[in-house]
Amino acid sequence: MYYPEDIVEEVRQRNDIVDVIGNYVKLQKKGSSYMGLCPFHNEKSPSFSVSGQKQMYHCFGCGVGGNVFTFIMEYENYSFVEALKMLAERSGVELPEVKYSEEAKRQADIKGQLLEINKEAAKYYFYQLKKEQGAHALKYLSDRELSHETMVKFGLGYSNKTSNDLYLYLKNLGYSDEILRQSGLITYDEKRGIYDKFWNRVMFPIMDANNKVIGFGGRVMGEGTPKYLNSPETKVFDKSRNLYGMNLARVSRKPNMIICEGYMDVIALHQAGFNNAVASLGTAFTGLQANLLKRYTKEVLITYDSDAAGTKAALRAIPILKEAGLSTRVINMKPYKDPDEFIKALGAEEFQKRIDNAINSFYFEIEVLEREFDLNDPESKTKFFNEIAKKMLVFSDELERNNYVEAVAKKYNISFDNLRKLVNRYGAQLAGSKYVEESYNEDKKKYKKQEDGIKESQKILLTWLIEDAKLFPLVMPVVSEDDFIDPLYHTVASMLFSQYRETNQVTPAKIINHFESKEEQNEVASLFNTSIREQLNVQEREKALNETIYRIKKNSLDNASRTVTDIKKLQEIIKAQADLQKLHISLNRG
Repeated sequence: MYYPEDIVEEVRQRNDIVDVIGNYVKLQKKGSSYMGLCPFHNEKSPSFSVSGQKQMYHCFGCGVGGNVFTFIMEYENYSFVEALKMLAERSGVELPEVKYSEEAKRQADIKGQLLEINKEAAKYYFYQLKKEQGAHALKYLSDRELSHETMVKFGLGYSNKTSNDLYLYLKNLGYSDEILRQSGLITYDEKRGIYDKFWNRVMFPIMDANNKVIGFGGRVMGEGTPKYLNSPETKVFDKSRNLYGMNLARVSRKPNMIICEGYMDVIALHQAGFNNAVASLGTAFTGLQANLLKRYTKEVLITYDSDAAGTKAALRAIPILKEAGLSTRVINMKPYKDPDEFIKALGAEEFQKRIDNAINSFYFEIEVLEREFDLNDPESKTKFFNEIAKKMLVFSDELERNNYVEAVAKKYNISFDNLRKLVNRYGAQLAGSKYVEESYNEDKKKYKKQEDGIKESQKILLTWLIEDAKLFPLVMPVVSEDDFIDPLYHTVASMLFSQYRETNQVTPAKIINHFESKEEQNEVASLFNTSIREQLNVQEREKALNETIYRIKKNSLDNASRTVTDIKKLQEIIKAQADLQKLHISLNRG
């Protein structure tokens, strides 16, 4: 779906970012900006900055940033088009009719119809639960100690014993057999004919983060199999990308999220006040689900079943969560199997204690590993420590690795030096030389530090330019967008310089729209929000500006001299390097 850039820009301009974000976050004026508690991570001191001048936001704590579109997309979990439509409606901008290709129209229509069908099915199942035929299902849920409010909150329902009950209902609403086939709710069989996918089951609507029903889970009433049945994959339902309960957990604003195995665990936890619980959808935990969690939290608490299968599932999930950059702890449910059983037996207060005492996921892995060895047998004990040493290699940072070596050595009463040597030995074998973290090349470290310094100078200059566009005429004779070598920085600088050349003004918030990935949007926002000491007098500011420009231009010329092959161009670079020594830009505009 495509909307003209001028329409997008009109919507952005008519939605002041301070007003929009102020509806979600309590903001207080501080200097030229507004500050508040970041809605994207848990914090006690405000680090979330919103600038009316720049029409941008940036969190100095977690690094998120962008314009009014990216805020709505991130907070509401909207697509760009959904955010655009919401803000257009808010500001009274009428969006033009968008022309689709025939195929795009067809696909959009199919998805829209599938979501409508799922919504109607959820309503129908909910209605059946309260009727006479759903009495035994309602009793089952009541016996599981679920309140009426909880049943309504999760939209729980019942699918009748009649094999084509839902089919007849949906057909009566005018849906075709073809679209019903694609919904996954109706099965077409040459021998049995047409019948409902779910019958005689307690129904659990599965919603995406935007509260749209995308599929269902059904728990059989009686002895039928399988015990739990999920909707098949459809154009709107991808098990690997969604989590049960995420629509509710994402707005909990708690510092972490709890991941469980089953629907009833999630529901029981929410009813007990732990409204940050979610569950995977009958499949092994995936990297896509980890990335979904990362959008809303930095820490995940695993509370899988305490049996062998649950332990195995936890061990599979831990590296996936770590790979996504999430801190992970494991909640001990014993002597109970799952959170539902635990809360029924001991209550919410005791569960909170288990949360408070949840162990680091690495310690959990070590505890599970220990079960495979007899620590009273010297040979077995040696093998155990060798396996621990191998696992330590997941920590690439030397300080972090040594902290874990120290903790494990203390726990198992082994010499720190001996365990550390064992870890380094396996590291050397893995790297084919001395352990990689202890063989950093000093030249590489020096180059990295220099590279970071250049990037910081470029960030500072970009921030200065958008805060005071009158600097452009002073800077442009010396530095251009071509002096920003990093691809992302170069793209941003090119857009900024182009804006000034065309209008004598700059609009940094407009630039954000040109980047699709959240990571790039965050980094671009950070380029325009670099911390600058505001209390500089004119002389200090002038000195800092000259030093910044000097570093950027010198790096650009040095880089060009290393790659140039033309003698004439090399001479030009040498002359420019000599002229750079005389650089002085005056801020006295008298």
